[in-house]
Amino acid sequence: MAVMGCATSTPSGALTENSPPEVKKEVVAARANSRWDALIKGDLDEAYGYLSPASRATMPLAVYRTHHKVGMYRAVKIDSVDCEAEVCTVNLHLTFNYKRATGIDMPLVEKWLITEGKAWLVERG
Repeated sequence: MAVMGCATSTPSGALTENSPPEVKKEVVAARANSRWDALIKGDLDEAYGYLSPASRATMPLAVYRTHHKVGMYRAVKIDSVDCEAEVCTVNLHLTFNYKRATGIDMPLVEKWLITEGKAWLVERG
């Protein structure tokens, strides 16, 4: 999704901490959904691309792969996105299977950082 217009972005079309809150919320929600869609499909390489540059620097792809089991995730629902300056908090519900239990619903909170013109998930290794 492209963010257009001088009120919502820089001349290059990049998302910034000064973008309107509704634009930040929309972009972050879309990126969070896209990342979870990749995880649900089992595409860990694509999902890894949503990590912040700092997260990728401290967590190589091989380590990231050990944190996520392909086929485990079933669905995600974004409940809310709240942004302050360059940090956004995403509250969501994840449905997943674990061993013999299926359809487990768990609330999660993610932190997304707006930097380098995009929103990136902050994940610790």
